[in-house]
This record gives sequence, structure tokens and C-alpha cells, in this order.
Amino acid sequence: MNRERKLPFDPKAFLSKVNGGRAISDYRKDQNVYTQGERADSVFYIQSGKVKKTVVSEQGKEAVVALLGTGDFFGEGCLTGQPLRLATVSAMTECVIVRIAKVDITRVIHEEPAFAELFIAHLLARNSRVEEDLVDQLFNSSEKRLARILLLLANFGKEGRPEPIIAKIRQETLAGMIGTTRSRVSFFMNKFRELGLIDYNGHIEVHSSFNRRLDSEAFAGVNGIEMSPVQIHAKTAWKRSTPEGPSKPR
Repeated sequence: MNRERKLPFDPKAFLSKVNGGRAISDYRKDQNVYTQGERADSVFYIQSGKVKKTVVSEQGKEAVVALLGTGDFFGEGCLTGQPLRLATVSAMTECVIVRIAKVDITRVIHEEPAFAELFIAHLLARNSRVEEDLVDQLFNSSEKRLARILLLLANFGKEGRPEPIIAKIRQETLAGMIGTTRSRVSFFMNKFRELGLIDYNGHIEVHSSFNRRLDSEAFAGVNGIEMSPVQIHAKTAWKRSTPEGPSKPR
């Protein structure tokens, strides 16, 4: 008796189709995907574009806590029993985003090892990024933190071709991401431009020389701590830096 062979599960195909608890939507720049305090009942996957995650305190102070791009998930807090969104996610560019209902994604994680592997890899990468962000904030100067953010925005350090031209982003947003003032960001952006590391005229173009500059003495590790390759080099090769001396955060 012939039985139909079940086709192997394809996570990318699953994330590209509207079916059951999945919906695909287009978002314009600055449009909110969800807001802080909303009911948390789904997970999102970015097919294309970039988004930012911001948190507003009770005093009204806003901070950018994450930048996410193509191939990233967000909103996974609902899977841990989080009833409300802890942050607002909004589009930095035009985006195509898949919404997956909590019930649907929970089922697929349990039933399809291929998808579970993809999702776990995302969680591990996110955890590493959070640790790197914490070390960056504790030990690096605001100049070095800005350099790292610009390289991450341009996708240096990720597999595939870097995107040297970054979508238009306000200096206030960059300041909120690295924990400094807009005037400091303006000063460092002008410095990077004078050094020939970036072109900056509304849009930001990051030159490959900026990536190499992070290997120089000016961007070496601090206090004898060996940073991760994303943090120091923002590229895929694992290297060790030799610190010349402590760098005090500003």
C-alpha cells in the first residue's frame, strides 16, 4: 500500500505564507507594529526592512533598546506568559512583517524540529547581543558605542553582503541607543566624516574603512576585557584585540 510521503518542513516557506494564524502586512516608515502596554498574543518575523524597539518610562523618558532587521523575530515575550507588550516596535524603513499567533507558533515549535532549530538560534543570537550591549554600555566610551551601532546598522558582522547605506535615522534616535546626548552624537558623526569613515548627508553611508578602523588601537578592547567579534570588530572573523589601556565611558 502506497502512502503519501510527507514533504520536509521548510521554515522559510512557513514564514512566507498566509495561513491559519499567520498574516503578512506592509508597514510604512515610522508606523507602529505594536505599542507598549498592548496585549501580547503573537510573535512577529521581519521578511524585509528594519524596526526599532523603544521603551518609555513612567516619567516619559524614551530609550531605544533594540534594532532588528530582515530575518529577525520579535514579540516572543508572549511565549513566556508575558500578558502585555513591554516595548513599542515601529518601522524604521518600509517593512514586510509576518504576524504569527501564539497558538500557531507554539504548535509549530513542538511539532517541527526544523522550525524549533531556527527559532532557538534566533533566541541564542539575541541573548548574545543583549550581553554585548550590556558590556558595551558599561565599559566603552560613547564614541565607541556609536561606532559599533553604525556598523551593526550597516549589517557588518552578519552573513551576506553589508549594506553600507543606512536608512535615514535621526541623531536623537542614535543618542537614545547609546545613552548620550544628541550634541555628542553630532560631534562624533562630524569626526567620523572628517576621518573619511562615513558620508553623512541625511542618509549615512558607512565605508569599509570604518570596519577596519575597529581593529586599530583607537578601538581596541578596554580594561583587559576581550570583547566579542561583533562588539569589537563587527565582522565574522574571530580575532583577539590587544588593549593598550583603559577607556573610560563618558
